[in-house]
Amino acid sequence: MAVVRQDFVQSVVASGHVQTPHRVNIGTQVTGTVKCVPVAEGQSVRAGQVLIELESAEWSAALAQAEAAVSQARARLRQLREVQVPVAAQAVRQAQVSLDNARAQLHRNMDLFRQGFVGQAALDDMRKTVDLVEAQLRASQSQFVSVRTGGSDYAMAETALAQAMAGAAMARARLVYATIAAPVDGALIDRAVEPGDVVQPGKALMVLSPAGKTQLVVQIDEKNLQLLAPGQKALASADAYPELRMAAELVYINPGVDVQRGSVEVKLDVPGPPAYLRQDMTVSVNIQVARRPQAVLVASDALRDAGRSGPWVLKVDGRHARRQPVRLGLRGGGFSEVLEGLQPGDLVLSAKATDVHDGSRLRAVAKSSAEARTPSP
Repeated sequence: MAVVRQDFVQSVVASGHVQTPHRVNIGTQVTGTVKCVPVAEGQSVRAGQVLIELESAEWSAALAQAEAAVSQARARLRQLREVQVPVAAQAVRQAQVSLDNARAQLHRNMDLFRQGFVGQAALDDMRKTVDLVEAQLRASQSQFVSVRTGGSDYAMAETALAQAMAGAAMARARLVYATIAAPVDGALIDRAVEPGDVVQPGKALMVLSPAGKTQLVVQIDEKNLQLLAPGQKALASADAYPELRMAAELVYINPGVDVQRGSVEVKLDVPGPPAYLRQDMTVSVNIQVARRPQAVLVASDALRDAGRSGPWVLKVDGRHARRQPVRLGLRGGGFSEVLEGLQPGDLVLSAKATDVHDGSRLRAVAKSSAEARTPSP
């Protein structure tokens, strides 16, 4: 076999599977009965599209009741502002007028008492009247403070309104939860729910594979780790469509090594995924880890002691086989790059020819398409 000069690409070949960056488990946040499921497994969906509808009559009634409670609380607050506050203010004014009149009458009675026109009993009765009217004024003032903004009755009315609004929000949220929609664009890769099912929180009812970036997840033997680098180009093919190729690019190398398998997980982006590509498809990937233009190449099956520090070949030297040490570079695809020891056009013998040794005599024989060297008898 001849040593040749040509462009050479070293590749790392491995298998893996198709994966989107993440999957979305679709479930429910409330317990309920499924009314309908308007989508099918494998269907592409848009963000916001309805996936599952639950029976919601009870929740709709609860929402109506909660909204009625909100209206009632608002009416109570409005009544305080528009009715009770003016009435309480008027009561304070009336009590103040009554107190002023009672105090004036008391002063007149005191003058008459000094002049001897009224008795002590009449004067005492008038003082009691003044005390009573003062008490009524204080009560009216307290009532006015209570019903106006910042007062206790007003605060209780505001609290009741806030509670009613919170109840309405909860009822509204439960009603919203009755409709389960797609959070993102994607394809449904699993469906485990049918109309009539009773569903509960915590169980995945569907699995959504989001649209967008498609990646190939591949396990690479750890001995090839030193050859890998982000940005390297690759060609991949799905096992279901082996004759079709797709371009990919290495974007991630896991910093850890799988101890059980002795491999490293890497991920490759597929910038233009073909339409036939499906989630979890098995793929074969050929990663181009190095390229040499016009490299000197020898067939790898001609190398001897290739895994040791001093590889060598049996080179055809005239009519004899001569041991020739070589220094190797890139390897792959059945060829190895020769950095030193051989030149293009040199002939070497296959390592399978175990009966040929350094110095063995050779003779030429004719073959169907090329001349070859074989051991002489």
